[in-house]
Amino acid sequence: MVTVDMPCAMVLHHSAGRVAGGWCGAMGILMALALLLVQPSLQKPATAADWPTFRGAERTAVAPDTDLLKSWPATGPRLIWEAAGAGRGYASPAIAGDRIYTLGDGLSTADDKDEYLSCFDRETGKQLWKTKTGQPWSEGAESWQGSRSTPTVDGDMVYVITPHGQLVACATADGKERFRVDLKAQFGGKKGDSWGYSESPLVDDDRLVCTPGGEQATLVALDKKTGKLIWSCPMKGDRGAGHASVVISQPLSSRPLSSQGGGRKFYIQTTGAGAFAVDAQTGKFQWAYLIDQTTAVIPTPIVRGDLVFFSAGYKRGGALLRQVPGAGGGVTMQEVYGLKKELANKHGGIVLVGDHLYGDSDDAGIPFCAELMTGNVVLAKADPADYLEVATFKIPGSDARPSWSHSVILDGRLFLREQDKILCYDLRK
Repeated sequence: MVTVDMPCAMVLHHSAGRVAGGWCGAMGILMALALLLVQPSLQKPATAADWPTFRGAERTAVAPDTDLLKSWPATGPRLIWEAAGAGRGYASPAIAGDRIYTLGDGLSTADDKDEYLSCFDRETGKQLWKTKTGQPWSEGAESWQGSRSTPTVDGDMVYVITPHGQLVACATADGKERFRVDLKAQFGGKKGDSWGYSESPLVDDDRLVCTPGGEQATLVALDKKTGKLIWSCPMKGDRGAGHASVVISQPLSSRPLSSQGGGRKFYIQTTGAGAFAVDAQTGKFQWAYLIDQTTAVIPTPIVRGDLVFFSAGYKRGGALLRQVPGAGGGVTMQEVYGLKKELANKHGGIVLVGDHLYGDSDDAGIPFCAELMTGNVVLAKADPADYLEVATFKIPGSDARPSWSHSVILDGRLFLREQDKILCYDLRK
């Protein structure tokens, strides 16, 4: 851990069916799977904001809320509502307007075990509609089974990828399916592991971007209204899609000298082979940072300016890269530091706040704070002034399976997906 010069920040830890809230004095610690960190000094207040995809609109996993409770009752904050019908799985809630969307199979509100994209009222939790997306994912250990992909909402459309590689687009109004793309059949897509697709698609202007994986069409851009192919980018030697979601990069190095605004956009993603970049306009491959094969590559990369940080679990590590000008107005990559095992993270992910990274060490339940630019993790004296857990509560119904769904804090409320249930808690003062 490393000392951080920043105002007090609340840290939320959601793991093993237990939610803990801590307040940090000189130090911020992000624990395990939640990846929801409220940082008043860096984020503007938001009212009735949206969280339309995995890790939020900017895919930073940093919540915009301020002025939240600094302590909870022993039983947890006030439960506003509890809804059933989300089904089995680990997809997070996606929130847009007055609705919440998620993906699951074997819903308590359905008469079969198939998978459904479902929609709930944001204020009451009432299930508004559900649309069948396909068969359940029943591969591997029972506790690993179920849906994975958090939906992505854009205007009147909501998109999701099933574990079987079906990209499904539905109307937000009634769930009617608009189009479907088979990432395996159409693009030769493959996974880099045996756990099914987990990615949340990226909507960027008129494009829907996702990762079939494999050497044929590693990354593709589709028309978001029709699903028709705009471009595909192959990457030689790709082992198959991981579990991360694409993030947008507009590195300073790609901006014209005369430009006062943003320059060219690039898409950053990781697969089973490592991290890579693609020109957003043309789909032209830019660079790759390849890693030795590991069990799975899961965390979504972090982008700041010219920098790209990514991590892989199973003792692989985290690395920081810098994008620099390349041929033809593109970018290439330089290593700031290579993979550091102490920055490895399995599936809880990592957040960047200020100049520091916060995450869980692989999945050991041991939080770390590291300097972004050096990757240094410095031991800190165990002192209540550094980290103080002030409240904790157990999520109802969390005994049966792992609590792997990432939580959402939005508009003063905490939204938790725990298998078939969605729970909404009041965090406002």
